[in-house]
Amino acid sequence: MKRRASIIGGVAAIAGSFVVFVIPFIFIILMAFKDKPQSALRDFSWPQGFHLWDNLVQVVTTRNWMMITAFINSALITVISVTLLVVLAAMVGFVLARRKTRMNGLIEFLILAGLMIPPAVVPTIWLMQGLKLFGTLHGMILIEVAYNLPFSIILYRAFVATIPRDLDEAAIIDGARPLDVFFRIILPMLWPVTVTNIVVQSVGIFNDFTNPLYYLPGNQNATVQLTLYNFQSQYNTSYNLLFTNILLITVPPLIVFLFFNRQIVAGMTAGAVKG
Repeated sequence: MKRRASIIGGVAAIAGSFVVFVIPFIFIILMAFKDKPQSALRDFSWPQGFHLWDNLVQVVTTRNWMMITAFINSALITVISVTLLVVLAAMVGFVLARRKTRMNGLIEFLILAGLMIPPAVVPTIWLMQGLKLFGTLHGMILIEVAYNLPFSIILYRAFVATIPRDLDEAAIIDGARPLDVFFRIILPMLWPVTVTNIVVQSVGIFNDFTNPLYYLPGNQNATVQLTLYNFQSQYNTSYNLLFTNILLITVPPLIVFLFFNRQIVAGMTAGAVKG
């Protein structure tokens, strides 16, 4: 009886996942192969001719090759932001896990507050304008780091707690300085959770839509998600180009998840139980 229930539950989960994830992706692919008149119907009909290459050329060349600029901007923001997140979050997580002080409770509360409280957009814009960072790529990088740092810290803190303190003490006895202990002993052991953090944060930052919309105006600063505005308006929408654009910016994160899904799960669960 239990086995039958588990089989039914597994089939239901697979069916639900298929409906939620696979069917929309199939719909995107079909729409990307259609021309403008057929795509306006927005149905699952088979494409009357394969127009994917023509659609791709139009998407890439629209507005003076904005898609290329957007991919470069998104790549720069993602790579630099994730690098800073890994280094800063690993350091903070290491200190919180190793040094128990009266301030730990307050610090952990502030970290959780940063994770739960939604950001205030208008005050943030005023602050960035005052610092001359509004509408700049390095300002956007700082925003991404600030918004995603709490999650990364929690992830690293849980993992560092599983590493025996004896390793730190042995390194200190051998003459290692605090930075040597962190970079030469602890950081290499954080590789599983680092892979998880890199993949999760990279996909999240690369696919970020709202933050660049608020804090990064201007066509020269466009990111991949903002290029979706190129093919839709109040009175006219080219659905074939819109869904080709969606397909183009969806493939890179999808490939990352397909190749690193096991590492993501391993890194998420590695710090769940303290060793």
